[in-house]
Amino acid sequence: MLYYLFHYLREHYNLPGANVFNYISFRAAMAVMISLLISMAFGKKLINLLHKKQVGETIRDLGLTGQKEKEGTPTMGGLIILASILIPTLLLARLENVYVLLMIAVTVWLGTIGFIDDYIKVFKKDKKGLSGKFKIVGQVGIGLIVGITLYFNGNVVVKEKTYSPQQTMVAGQSAGIKDLPRYADKSTKSLETTIPFIKNNEFDYSSLLGFLGDNYKKWAWLIFIPIVILIVTAVSNGANITDGIDGLATGTSAIIGVTLMLFAYVSGNFILADYLNIMYIPNCSELVIFMAAFVGSCVGFLWYNSYPAKVFMGDTGSLALGGIIAVFAIAIRKELLLPLLCGIFLIEEVSVMIQVTYFKYTKKKFGEGRRVFKMSPLHHHYQKMNLHESKIVSRFWIVGIMLAVLSIVTLKLR
Repeated sequence: MLYYLFHYLREHYNLPGANVFNYISFRAAMAVMISLLISMAFGKKLINLLHKKQVGETIRDLGLTGQKEKEGTPTMGGLIILASILIPTLLLARLENVYVLLMIAVTVWLGTIGFIDDYIKVFKKDKKGLSGKFKIVGQVGIGLIVGITLYFNGNVVVKEKTYSPQQTMVAGQSAGIKDLPRYADKSTKSLETTIPFIKNNEFDYSSLLGFLGDNYKKWAWLIFIPIVILIVTAVSNGANITDGIDGLATGTSAIIGVTLMLFAYVSGNFILADYLNIMYIPNCSELVIFMAAFVGSCVGFLWYNSYPAKVFMGDTGSLALGGIIAVFAIAIRKELLLPLLCGIFLIEEVSVMIQVTYFKYTKKKFGEGRRVFKMSPLHHHYQKMNLHESKIVSRFWIVGIMLAVLSIVTLKLR
């Protein structure tokens, strides 16, 4: 809204300084600041309200150190995160941009599912919350919407690299004719994505259906949409599982968010995309505003959620965080990088799968269930080893930063 206001003032009244709102970098910086302010101001009021309404977390006794002290800590703090993302985005982003609208829809949709789950747990006194089946249906639903939008919307396009013969010069002398890459003049619909660590790393999902004959591309949605649904569901659940100790999911999400923001900026900037020889995605740079608000909301929430937490985000926050990360990566064609970038979410999710599978297998074979980890997800395993949770969180953050740096390196390491 501020973007449109200052655009109007510049066009009609030639207001000095109004042009600064045209710059992505300025609006991104503003988004971070506004998001931080909302998190800290709104956060305190919400925590006080939750205390007054006695919206406290019911802690299951898992035998973990310091667990009982958390009894009664307010939950549903994800409302702080949602407000801190949506308000700066609505104020500063160009709302006709299909990518921004999609991210707003994902935030509201998954935030609502998480809120219903938290509401049932807190106010209906049902520890199970929303049925797992309903959560999956909700995640599949938004994945379907995202997949259909990205596949059919005419504004979701890329400029592909073409190779044409060009005269190259070395020290003023002709070095002969060489095929050099350049962007096509026109944007095209494409299902190309980026494969990390591989030279000429564009991969087209539709190529998987080449066996269908000449018209195979018109059936590409049969591959693309299920992949989108799978990624959204997996990453959303991964973030949800990671949200088990103070500040872990929030801090990890902030690290991932900074990395994705960088990818969106270079992918939407013609000059930088050309220099880095990566896919150029017109209009995706507007996503930088959204992700700046996302990072600001996560950092701002840490003001209250770092150890010892004064509020928990609940499913209201964790489901939304994971879904946002997944859809954002898909929009900028970096979804195949998620197993590396979201390595913390992945290992937490896999640790649960390993624990459950091995327990069922050994129970069937030996008559009693055995465990690989002392407890899953993985952060609880380390708690059982008597590591303080703040140390666990710090070490997970360090690993997350290493994975983020390695992900950024893929821009040149191929």
